[in-house]
Amino acid sequence: MSTATATSTAVLKAEATLFRREPASVFWVMAFPTILLVILGSIPSFRETDASLGGIRLVDAYVPVTVLMAMILAGLQAMPPVITGYRERGILRRMSTTPVRPHALLGAQMGLHGAAALISALLSLAVGRIAFDVVLPRQAFGYLLALVLAILAALALGALVTAVARTGKIATAIGSAIFFPMMFCAGTWVPVQAMPDALADVVELTPFGAAAQALNQAAAGDWPGWIHLGVLALWTVVLSAAATRWFRWE
Repeated sequence: MSTATATSTAVLKAEATLFRREPASVFWVMAFPTILLVILGSIPSFRETDASLGGIRLVDAYVPVTVLMAMILAGLQAMPPVITGYRERGILRRMSTTPVRPHALLGAQMGLHGAAALISALLSLAVGRIAFDVVLPRQAFGYLLALVLAILAALALGALVTAVARTGKIATAIGSAIFFPMMFCAGTWVPVQAMPDALADVVELTPFGAAAQALNQAAAGDWPGWIHLGVLALWTVVLSAAATRWFRWE
């Protein structure tokens, strides 16, 4: 194992330990979306078919919403304050004088929060199936592809917030300001498929609107629309490039 790989592994282990010691982050990213699904699914009207949703139930439509919620929470609320806090305390600057490079820390944080979002997504799918008889995605590979692209887009958005925010408080404020529009696009208040056509067309150009539609299509057994996958990929590239351009270690 090379020195760079060894140091990156050590950083990942250390950050994983610290992540587990943050019960708030673990709860909001990994547990809250599933808890919300249980609450919504316990409402009788959410378990009745709805013609405006194409004959599915609201609980079926909210499974991908809770899946996306975990990503949004991880990318906008959990990750940016951690990294900006390291910058504020001079940890990144001190790292630059050691064999441990700052990008190893950034990679570890993105990996941990991405893994947490993925676990939360799987938990929502499992609980939806067991508790409310929500059909598992019929196009499993397409669903997984859309899921991975959505996680990458969420992490790229979080990296951009981290890049432009000088302090943890600013990162939290920016993340909160973006959080609610992104949740709307994910379909939290109105499922994307129930939105008026003009609004849905606009929402589907956002990363989480496109992700919601791609996940719904794969869940129904269809291959996710290439336009939706392309929107996700494009947002990931653009946000990552912007984060790289403006990110500062000090």
